[in-house]
Amino acid sequence: MNIGYMYILKCSDGSYYTGSTKNLNRRLRQHNRGVGCKHTSKRLPVKLVYYEIHEYIGYAFLREKQIQGWSRSKKEALIARNLNDLHDLANCKNDSHFRNLKSDK
Repeated sequence: MNIGYMYILKCSDGSYYTGSTKNLNRRLRQHNRGVGCKHTSKRLPVKLVYYEIHEYIGYAFLREKQIQGWSRSKKEALIARNLNDLHDLANCKNDSHFRNLKSDK
């Protein structure tokens, strides 16, 4: 099996970094040594706040890309494992969407 990990780090400045790897422990050591990632190397130390295990590294990479597009509040709901907030934050909140929902009723 070629398992992979999708992970979220909290940096010293409070920002989040989302990545994927085949070896989570080694990658965390690299991040904290400032190796391989410009974002985290300038915001040390970093702390692992969330991770998922995927059957294939490719799935972990796809999940990384999905979460990278999320808002900070949505990432924090995932980290806290607050599924109710996560579902609420996934709903579109723009005006045109709300108008269309009202007209459907």
